Amino acid sequence: MEKGKFIVIEGLDGSGKTTQTNIITEKLRAKGINVINQAEPTPHEFGRMCREVLGGRKKVTKSQFALLFTADRIDHNINPEDGINMHIGKGDTVISDRYYYSTLAYQGVDVGLDWLMSLNLGCEDIRKPDLCIFLDLLPEKSMERINANRSEDELEIYETEEYLTSIRKRFYNVIDALKESENIVVIKSYPGMGSAVGASIDMLHDEQIVGSLAGDDTVFIVMKSKEEAFIFSEELKSAIEQ
Repeated sequence: MEKGKFIVIEGLDGSGKTTQTNIITEKLRAKGINVINQAEPTPHEFGRMCREVLGGRKKVTKSQFALLFTADRIDHNINPEDGINMHIGKGDTVISDRYYYSTLAYQGVDVGLDWLMSLNLGCEDIRKPDLCIFLDLLPEKSMERINANRSEDELEIYETEEYLTSIRKRFYNVIDALKESENIVVIKSYPGMGSAVGASIDMLHDEQIVGSLAGDDTVFIVMKSKEEAFIFSEELKSAIEQ
């Protein structure tokens, strides 16, 4: 049986991760590929603890918080009931809303990035994604969307414009550090780009990755490997960065 693929969608809150996951899922399922949508923190024990901290209901140290996310990620991979490894082995394609890139960016603001990278990238129980898509949204736009969809009581500890600005910068540091060893695509979602934030990916099981940026115009990305990408559509060529 052919193994499935593992796709990660990253970005600040409000960047369109849920929308993109839905578009990708629809396109892949139309091709007969079974898709499993998941997210971090997970609904399991460590994930629930992470959400309690995020919501301000539980207090831990910054290092403990980073370890909670990493423990949740290990369980996300190896859980025998719904883990990534189990689904990949069955031939499913797994799409995760957030993964270790978020830990490196969010917790990396408070604790040592080298330590976090060692914990996550050096762990044999944490799978490297086949593709990561980072949806880049300006922090002020992120806060606009967050405030429009949540009450003040529902805001999480990272949801201030100042903090999001630091996190966005850290995301780019992480991408720069990993760009030679991982398939990471950055899609800019700045004001004036219209609905171009919509991204869809067709993951073919012959190791080609075909993607389209859905919006007022369409950009197709064909990634045969991390070294080369072919972009069609002059209108939004600047929307894609390797």
